[in-house]
Amino acid sequence: MAALSLSRRLIAIGGASLLALWLCLLGLYYVANGYSRASVDPTPQQLLAMTLLFRQQDLDDWPLLIDALATPYLAVTVTAEGALADDTTDLEGLPDYGAYRQMLGDQLLSIRLLAPDRGRRWLRPYMGARNPVQFRIRLEAGRVLVIETRSPVIFNGLGLPAGLGAGLIGTLSGVVALLLLHREIRPLTRLAEAVDRIDPTGAPVPLPQLKGAAPETRALVTAFERLQSRLHVLIRARLALIGGIQHDVRTFATRLRLRLEHIPDEAVREKAVCDIRDMIDLLDNALLTGRAGVGALDEELLDLATLLEQEVADRRATGAPVSFARQGSKAVADTAGDTGDMAALVLGDRLALRRVFANLIDNALIYGHCAEVTLHEGTPVLTVTIDDEGPGIPAEQRDLLLEPFVRLEASRARKTGGAGLGLAIARTLAEAHGGRLRLLDSPRGGARAELQLPRFCDAPAS
Repeated sequence: MAALSLSRRLIAIGGASLLALWLCLLGLYYVANGYSRASVDPTPQQLLAMTLLFRQQDLDDWPLLIDALATPYLAVTVTAEGALADDTTDLEGLPDYGAYRQMLGDQLLSIRLLAPDRGRRWLRPYMGARNPVQFRIRLEAGRVLVIETRSPVIFNGLGLPAGLGAGLIGTLSGVVALLLLHREIRPLTRLAEAVDRIDPTGAPVPLPQLKGAAPETRALVTAFERLQSRLHVLIRARLALIGGIQHDVRTFATRLRLRLEHIPDEAVREKAVCDIRDMIDLLDNALLTGRAGVGALDEELLDLATLLEQEVADRRATGAPVSFARQGSKAVADTAGDTGDMAALVLGDRLALRRVFANLIDNALIYGHCAEVTLHEGTPVLTVTIDDEGPGIPAEQRDLLLEPFVRLEASRARKTGGAGLGLAIARTLAEAHGGRLRLLDSPRGGARAELQLPRFCDAPAS
């Protein structure tokens, strides 16, 4: 049989819930009103009072008395004493009716159910409304007071109130429906967990195989599988496109550099060379950021202090005011008994990390006039701070500056700064290494760039 759709299953769950609610309401109605076959019968005291009332009245007044006592659930008649019908069942032996004999004595001729005995004595007091209980009481010679009681609740042939069977079926259906609903929700929960793990830069995530699930649920899983495949294809295509463009533009740039050597004006030649260098740097940044976005960065064990020292040394060679210091390093003894500084190792891409440090240090030199680089060694995080003595960065603009093509200097002139990609690239590469980049206030009054990277804790001491 074809699997039911999710909407049909929900409709079935709703119907079963209504049936279960009907059962609860029906049961509350019976309990609140105290209905049972015996509870609707007149009490022995009431039968005795009726008998005395008839005996005290004249025979001519009996029709009025019968009309006064009759109700939809109580029929009162006076008949001649005669034989009982065959299709009746004696109830005097049941515990519920023993008190009537004690109260009325020999005046009580019989208590019978107007239904034949089919061998189900325990069900006799609970038969339906068309099988009333009949009390026969002797009034005087030859006359019998007949009182028949009918239950306001309709019972079926099994002695159960009408509607109770449907309610029981509804309750069972409700239980089954809840199980089916749980069966439908569990795959959706597993699917949500798998979708949360989808990473366009990583390996494809296997999605759960939902056998027997609703067609809509299976279609949803298939749609996510197609989406994941398309994302991976798009990311690979983007990286291939950027790499191809970079290769071709580098070729064209090399040709232009050769032709620029024939420009006689040295100032014009130098400007043209700077433009070509900036173009190549922009393409290199774009490719490096693209590789970080698709998880294609190389991984090797690097000493962060060594990388920082190299960047600082390169700028010191040009006379830039930049310094480097380490804080929090611990001396450990090697096997020979000598001491040395524990290496600040990270697992990452050498070119990407050098680009991060270069961008942050160059920003400090351009806008803050100096750069004070400090490596704070902690576990499990290594923190690099770069402080300057510039005007600082307003707090409300710090997060915005980490976005691409955003600069504090609004003219966007090349002589006053870059294209606004340095901090954005640094943040992207830092996050690709599991780190974080923040812009803060420097204790020296300028701006501080704080870079946090996870430390490789299983590294041996250097």
